[in-house]
Amino acid sequence: MPSIVALLGKRDMPTDGLEDYCSFLGAALQRRGIESEKVRVDWQQQGWFRALVHLWRGSAQWRGKWVLLQFTSLSWSRRGFPFVVLLVVQLVRARGAHFGVVYHEPRGTPGPRWIDKVRRACQEWTIRRVYNLADLAVFPDALETISWLPMQATTTAAKAVFIPIGANLPEPERSKRSISPNGAPKTVAVYCLSDPPNRTDELHDISHAVQIVSQHNDPHLRIVFMGRGTPEAQQDIDLAFRDVGAEVLNLGVQSAEEVSRILAAADAMLCVRGRLFPRRGSALAGITCGVPIVAYGGAVSGPPLEDAGIELVEYRDVAALARALDGILGDPSHWQELHLKNLRTHDEHFSWDAIAGKLIDALGRQKA
Repeated sequence: MPSIVALLGKRDMPTDGLEDYCSFLGAALQRRGIESEKVRVDWQQQGWFRALVHLWRGSAQWRGKWVLLQFTSLSWSRRGFPFVVLLVVQLVRARGAHFGVVYHEPRGTPGPRWIDKVRRACQEWTIRRVYNLADLAVFPDALETISWLPMQATTTAAKAVFIPIGANLPEPERSKRSISPNGAPKTVAVYCLSDPPNRTDELHDISHAVQIVSQHNDPHLRIVFMGRGTPEAQQDIDLAFRDVGAEVLNLGVQSAEEVSRILAAADAMLCVRGRLFPRRGSALAGITCGVPIVAYGGAVSGPPLEDAGIELVEYRDVAALARALDGILGDPSHWQELHLKNLRTHDEHFSWDAIAGKLIDALGRQKA
């Protein structure tokens, strides 16, 4: 199989999840003997004209290669109107490359204002147009949940394929693990918080659930916050946990290696940044590290997430959130069951080696 080019738009800050995705996937492909490279169309720094000229010059040897465009609307537009990405696609096709797209955002971004509705309509028109031009379209969501896909897209011979994304973390070393023993503090991890105003609701739900668990079962709880959104949330965290009898640590943004270590050592994880869906990076990180997860349901059904060690409760039902967390922390056998489910689901669906294998199969079918 020819080498693969991962085509990226503007760089995200302070961390770039799309670049991390390409790096982890590239390493897994290399283990299978397939070379890949990351190419960035740096339109934000260079301007569109210079960036396209640079891309044209640098793509002279792409004939016969697979070029996989990594799509989010803001990767290809300053204000979320990604029309110019169509020029990028045409340029790739003019070079004789096989063109594929990885839809990290397979839908437009919703919003209440009229400009948000116009923006979403433009995004979804562009998303469909890129799909029409592609030889392969990779979706991290189950195809039946993508309402705009044509009916024939879900057949095995079609160019649309569901391939989960993985956690942008190094996989922790596997060792025999059990929940922290009685009498020792039990650690609940929260990986990333949303921006205001949603942050207030998240911290309300987390703090109230923790308070219920502390009062009912185990007062020795340690809540560890880390990741994006947590450094600037310190005052909000302090306020939410002011009257909660639990130790609270805010570690802020950590290295990927440290996040992996902390999650692997945690006893449970809370994912309450809205309803859980297959692209939720924090949940994927928890699955990779084998930590049992409590999350809000309502947005996902079917494998592979339903096979993982995740307890789903009704959205914003704090009492149910507390019961599920209490059930994990208070029952070692249930904890072990969820822990092993996460490890199995990771190996079968969310490991980078599994993802690379699925991608190679999809590219091979399209080439054939």
